[in-house]
Amino acid sequence: MSIVASLQDQVEENLSLLAPVESAWQPTDFLPDFSAEDWYDQLKAFREAALCVPDDLLVVLVGGMITEEALPNYSISLEQIAHDPTGVTDTPWARWLRGWTAEENRHGDLLNAYLRLTGRVDIRVVEQTIHHLICNGFTTGNDGNDYAGLIYASFQERATRLTHGNLGRMVDRCGEENLAKICRKIAADETRHEVFYTKIVGEIFKGDPENAMLAYRHMLRRLVAMPGARMDDGRDPDLYEHYSHVTQRTGIYTTTDYAAIISHLNKAWNIGSLSLTGKAAKAQDYICNQPQRYENLAPELEARSKSEPAASFAWIRDRKA
Repeated sequence: MSIVASLQDQVEENLSLLAPVESAWQPTDFLPDFSAEDWYDQLKAFREAALCVPDDLLVVLVGGMITEEALPNYSISLEQIAHDPTGVTDTPWARWLRGWTAEENRHGDLLNAYLRLTGRVDIRVVEQTIHHLICNGFTTGNDGNDYAGLIYASFQERATRLTHGNLGRMVDRCGEENLAKICRKIAADETRHEVFYTKIVGEIFKGDPENAMLAYRHMLRRLVAMPGARMDDGRDPDLYEHYSHVTQRTGIYTTTDYAAIISHLNKAWNIGSLSLTGKAAKAQDYICNQPQRYENLAPELEARSKSEPAASFAWIRDRKA
């Protein structure tokens, strides 16, 4: 039986990882001030700065924004853990989910506003892709297992932090400081969220190591699917595959990163040092071998992405990336 419901005290202790609303950043902090007398000059400078972002990084940005905008799917997924039937339940888990959702909501809002104001993309096609992704649904592949769901959240928060952080560094080198600041701020949020989920999963491994290990193996055997895997623009049936090739080619999210995330989580949860027997011990061996397995596969997979021909993206008005 899952021990997640019994972790209310541990969740309460870590609610401080949510930023107080009064001091939290908001999307408008990073955008032109349309109430100012010089709003037009601010907007003009904002748009001009965005012109230096190359198409391949623009595609990664759009894919990241679409993924962030599909937030309703992720909140629904985590509701099975939070159990907030009234919508205002005062348990720590319910308060975490609402607070986490509120913080995540700003990410899509800000990236959406950036792309809309800069005029660099076909925003209607992007909106259609968001619409499709939310309609298509989302699955972590955990088959209703709370442990696997939280392990997935730990993995994805770190992956998202890496993606936004890497994109921020690359656009900064291109000279786009506005977007670099935005990416850094979102990555900082994802870092706090990653810390929360990693701590909670650590408590699960302490309280129920055998089942936690089996859940972790279950996640890794299926390959950890990205939240945007079901994205669809209504035109390209292989949109996510093409998007993934761009993230690999640019170095923003690679197989090497995938291996590094597993390695990090294994260390954070002391996977290799747990004393287990039977199926759990076999799962432990499997998990411990995964970082090296993906490191070995990385050169081939990354080279394959680089050899793939550039694809046309409706998001950027059918230019190729």
